[in-house]
Amino acid sequence: MAMTPEKKVKANIVRQLKAMGAYYFFPATGGYGRGGIPDIIVCYKGKFFGIECKAGNNTPTSLQKLEIAKIKHAGGSAWVMNEKNCHKAREMLVLGTLNVD
Repeated sequence: MAMTPEKKVKANIVRQLKAMGAYYFFPATGGYGRGGIPDIIVCYKGKFFGIECKAGNNTPTSLQKLEIAKIKHAGGSAWVMNEKNCHKAREMLVLGTLNVD
């Protein structure tokens, strides 16, 4: 079965996370999970990151935007990544910033 564009974004990011030795997981959203949480939660060198993965020109929902804002307010970092910028996940974690061209 072919991978969806969003799954390709996630796979690209996971490859980078594994190569860096970062801790990461995909949070459960059903049942006792909370909606709007980013797709991938990462801890790298003591810093907290949330990565929301999207395909194409899709944008985060209002609930996802709220959770991203909460992460940033608490001192973590959170980004939306897609096919255009997912190759920069390593840069994001190392520099703590994401410069999208």
